Amino acid sequence: MSAKKKHEDAAAEQEQAQAAETAETAEAEAPETPETAAEPAEQAQAPESAKAEEKGDTDRYLRLLAEFDNYKKRSAKERENIYTDVRVDTVTKFLPVYDNLERALKAETADESYRRGVEMTCNQLLDVFKKLGVEPIESVGQTFDPQMHNAVMHVEDEALGENTVVEEFQKGFRIGDRVIRHSMVKVAN
Repeated sequence: MSAKKKHEDAAAEQEQAQAAETAETAEAEAPETPETAAEPAEQAQAPESAKAEEKGDTDRYLRLLAEFDNYKKRSAKERENIYTDVRVDTVTKFLPVYDNLERALKAETADESYRRGVEMTCNQLLDVFKKLGVEPIESVGQTFDPQMHNAVMHVEDEALGENTVVEEFQKGFRIGDRVIRHSMVKVAN
């Protein structure tokens, strides 16, 4: 290196040292203002504020996620209920047809092929009901259940048990636990 270059470097270092001393002196002599005193406190609060804001964002996210999950469950349940309601409505409209087929089977007829045709039609309707999830309510010989049976008559008979269904006038049906139509029955008291 040349001597001139070394001299310039030394002069630059000396200027930097003087500038640093001047800045230190100015800071030491300057009175502490509220702004300069608040800076370290703000710097300490900034990470806490960021953490609190992040926690708030996380809470909002989790709440939104829970709301969406509840919405999905509620929507699925509503769809299932709508499907069940449609099945109930459809089966309810076909129950008078079933009742008429049952009456036709109980009627006396000389034509055996006619009777066989009515029986096959009734069985086919019951198969369609079964595919839709519809089950007949068993009544005769069962204990009377007001949620399944509609008592239209009663009979006093010591040989029969208390609240026992003796006779069924009209068949009841249900889908799962939901009763479509109560069985009309005669109950022994």
